[in-house]
Amino acid sequence: MLAYIYTLLPSIFDGLLMTLKVFFVTLILSIPLGVLVSIFRLSKIKVLAKITELYIWVMRGSPLMLQIVFIFFGLPIVGITLDRFTTVIIAFILNYAAYFGEIFRGGIESIDKGQYEAAKVLGLSPYRTFIRIILPQVFKIVLPSIGNEVITLVKDTSLVYIVGLGELLRAGKIASNRDASLVPLALVAVVYLLLTAIFTMVFNKVEKRFSYYE
Repeated sequence: MLAYIYTLLPSIFDGLLMTLKVFFVTLILSIPLGVLVSIFRLSKIKVLAKITELYIWVMRGSPLMLQIVFIFFGLPIVGITLDRFTTVIIAFILNYAAYFGEIFRGGIESIDKGQYEAAKVLGLSPYRTFIRIILPQVFKIVLPSIGNEVITLVKDTSLVYIVGLGELLRAGKIASNRDASLVPLALVAVVYLLLTAIFTMVFNKVEKRFSYYE
């Protein structure tokens, strides 16, 4: 058994690398975009707020798999052709930015309005008020929700198989079908559980570091 598992490790490792690549690129780019989406959603410019609301509705109201398929197979119809990895990254970022945007919007709206007024009295600009006073508190409030989305993102990376990228689950499926064994899928499940445990631990530590805002 151990010898068989050892033979699976190279393909599982290659799949894990793709999974982590999609995960980290999505996370690094979608969180800042999510903050921007939340600001647009709360904008006093009604047209901007409505467009952002429509974007969020579309992204949250349709399956991520459908969005990947639409970008990869639909855009070439209008002359826009993207490679597989770019397709996946665009779909994931747009999808998760919508979710993060709503999370941050809830966090921003929970901040007492008196803090904005106090910052104004102190002579702080709206930009500095948001960056230095509001945003750190918002991050503290929304961290549990962001943590949940991060765990979901780990599992959603398995959807990239739809455009033929060799991620973790696909590597396990190929080995399982080839060898008529469930061992590769069990090994993949263990890897996903380990990833989930690691990221949960990281977010718990981050939450403790933000606890000074309580």
